[in-house]
Amino acid sequence: MAQQGDLLDQFCCSVCLDLLKEPVTTICGHNYCRICIEGCWDQDDLKGVYSCPQCRETFTPRPNLRKNNMLAELVEKLRKTGLQAAPPPALCYAGPGDVACDVCTGTRKQKALMSCLACLASYCETHLQPHYESPAFKKHKLVKATAQLQEKICSHHDKLLEVYCRTDQQCICLLCTMDEHKGHDTVSAAAERTEKQRQLGMSQQKVQQRFQEREKELKELQQAVKSFKRSAQSAVEDSDQIFTELIRSIERRSSEVKELIRAQEKAQVSQAEGLLEQLKQEIAELRKRSTELEQLSHTEDHIHFIQRYQSLSSISVSSDLPSIVVRPLQYFGDVSKTVSELRERLEDFLKGEWTKISTTVNIVDVVLPPEPKNREQLLQYSCQLTLDPNTAHTRLSLSEGNRKVTLTGQVQPYPDHPDRFTNYRQLVKLL
Repeated sequence: MAQQGDLLDQFCCSVCLDLLKEPVTTICGHNYCRICIEGCWDQDDLKGVYSCPQCRETFTPRPNLRKNNMLAELVEKLRKTGLQAAPPPALCYAGPGDVACDVCTGTRKQKALMSCLACLASYCETHLQPHYESPAFKKHKLVKATAQLQEKICSHHDKLLEVYCRTDQQCICLLCTMDEHKGHDTVSAAAERTEKQRQLGMSQQKVQQRFQEREKELKELQQAVKSFKRSAQSAVEDSDQIFTELIRSIERRSSEVKELIRAQEKAQVSQAEGLLEQLKQEIAELRKRSTELEQLSHTEDHIHFIQRYQSLSSISVSSDLPSIVVRPLQYFGDVSKTVSELRERLEDFLKGEWTKISTTVNIVDVVLPPEPKNREQLLQYSCQLTLDPNTAHTRLSLSEGNRKVTLTGQVQPYPDHPDRFTNYRQLVKLL
């Protein structure tokens, strides 16, 4: 069965993977269904160069294909004997974002597994087999399927970019070294990759070192922030407690003042009420004496008048009674005034102390690196610049190594590039 399968494979089209239909043979000796190879070459019409899907040999102009009659007869006999090609493996069609096989025909193409930098084409698992089996493809460079194959082609010569021009810092093809890049400092892309890989390693080391430093600073700053927050919370709590005690002290003093006023009020009112009672009694006695004297003055009995007068005159009102002086009202006005003055002095004191408190609060901060003051401190933040010659305006002259740029009055002979600034005299720093 294995031998039968191998035999059938010889009569299968490498494009549709089925028995040949109207087989035709290309100049390089490979066989295809006429409709399959014609479909492949129809896609190559725009390029004007036609290639074999298996060995990638190119033909110009497009060859005229003729039917291979002997092969057609053999295939027809195979069909009559009932033999058919083995069913193709399960197809994996290219979806959105996938790279499609450049050899597959039809509306749906299989997903490409690898791309060939020599053929500049991408192949599915089936059409990739010649690259593994044929000695003609042994030197071809296969990479993971990519849709950016055209980016690896020189736009001027349609050749593979395999040389690096250090003068202009761009990838070029071999023909470019004999044309506009003639005399420039050029190396192979592999050699430049090795150098760039070395620089990348140094950059990675610096980045890693800087990363560790920053990570350490991050932890220190996070710890400082936590301590800062704890200190702020402690200050808030202490201030709240102090102000609460101050408020309680003021309230206590307020209560004491009230008690003093009430005590003084009670003592003075008690004394005044005693005098009031005494005055009322004296007034009643005087009123009674006045009435008796009035009645005596109108009696007509001389003997009664004389006898009564002697008894009344013996209890006459004394002139030594103490006098009572009533002071003007607003007895406690001075107290209110004194308390008001205390409030004003306290507010003035608090205003002055508040300025001191706010100033003390404002100078508290999280410890941060000091601002650079001299050249040595600034140099720790320095880095090497590499300027992009492809973006430089033609009035800007770059130094060797593209580290320094100078404004010049002469137009620099930079090659055309879509990224070059034309309106503004500026350029871009390479990452």
